[in-house]
Formats: sequence, C-alpha cells, structure tokens
Amino acid sequence: MIKTKTVHTAALALFASLTLASTTLASAATPQLELRQDAKLGSILTGDKGMTVYLYTKDTPGVTNCYEQCAVAWPPLLADALPKLPAGMPGKVTLVKRKDGAQQVAYNGWPLYYWVRDQKAGDTTGQDVGKVWYAVNPGPTVGTARGGELGDYLVAPNGMTLYLFTKDEKSVSTCYDGCATAWPPLLTAYLPAEKGSKLGTTARKDGALQVTYDGKPLYFWAKDSKPGDTTGQNVGKVWFVVKP
Repeated sequence: MIKTKTVHTAALALFASLTLASTTLASAATPQLELRQDAKLGSILTGDKGMTVYLYTKDTPGVTNCYEQCAVAWPPLLADALPKLPAGMPGKVTLVKRKDGAQQVAYNGWPLYYWVRDQKAGDTTGQDVGKVWYAVNPGPTVGTARGGELGDYLVAPNGMTLYLFTKDEKSVSTCYDGCATAWPPLLTAYLPAEKGSKLGTTARKDGALQVTYDGKPLYFWAKDSKPGDTTGQNVGKVWFVVKP
C-alpha cells in the first residue's frame, strides 16, 4: 500500500513537471513584444529579453526575402502563436509563412528579425547596416488631433502634441542642450518613404534622426503631461503646434 502510494505520488509529480515544462515552452514560443525608448532612435520595438528587432527594406509587406546566410546573421523572429502588441501601440501584428513553413512575426506587414551581433538588451548595432536594416518604430510616425480653438494639429503615436520652433531653419534643428531637455525632439529609427508624404528626417549633431514635417523639425514639450495637452502653444512666441 505504501509502495502504491509512493508510485502514485511520483507519477503526479512527473505529470506536474511535464505540464509546467510544456507551459513554459508554449510561452517561450510566443515572443513578448515591448517598446523601449532609445536616446538616438526614439521608441523602438523589442522582442524576447528586450532584444531589438529590425526590418529589412528589401522585404515587401507580408513577404520575407532573408534566407540562408542572411537568416544566420539576421535570425527571423518566429512564433507559434500571434504575439500581442504593447498596450496603446498602434499598428498590427501578423504572421508571415517562411519557405520552411515557420511563422515569422511581422509588424504592419514588415517581417521582423534579430541581429546576431546584438549582445544584450538595448543594443542597436544592427541599425542602418547596409542602409537596408533598421530598428522598428511604432505605427505611423505622426497622426492628427482636433484641438478646438487650435483646429487640427500633429501628434506622435503616443498621442502627445508635436511642436515646431520658428528659430529652426528648414530641415535643421537649432534646439540643443537645455532647449532639447524642455523640448525633446521626435526621433525615429526608420521613416518609410510614402509618396506625397511631407514627413522626412534631419540628422542631429549626435547622429540621431529627428522627424520633420514639411521641413520643420518636430518636438514634444516637457510640460505637456497627457495626450490632448497643448501647453507649449505660443511659448516665447516661437513654439507652436504643427498644422497638417
């Protein structure tokens, strides 16, 4: 009777451990997507363990063209189930089937990859490699909000109001040091060219890419605390919301 009870207990323990292992594997097969704020690239998407994910401009939406040696250097972000986007992040995540039948995660149609030379969370050494590999920014770079007396104005993907600085020159930012602390620039890792779009980028002194609209560098205002705030309007008579 004692032996039977011991065997039964051991079997239950084995079953529990196998169940736990199965659950862990299932969880690991669905990558955890998060947003990270990078000092030079702005908000970028990360996969498991906080590793940066990239897009390949030689792909097309819904189609991966990275195989063999390319896929050794740029391992595709694979999943058995559709991962969730971080809360509040715009856009859509899908799965793209590769030639071997594996499912690769895609964001707004663009297949996602890791870079073999990134060693730890926060590394972005794959940025701009070959002028075809870029970290992934969330959703459209800017959107439009309606502001009552202010009319329509541009906002970032997080809904925060964007501003222009009248002392800037076309596609050149003159806001640095203390100015950039009060008026953080809207940064981007990669800005897909859209026909007819007025969006562009300008290189800052530290090499960061700042988003421009019709040549005007775009900024946040540190004293805006939530989406819909426009407290930076007309500050010093040189800062204004941006009209689309």
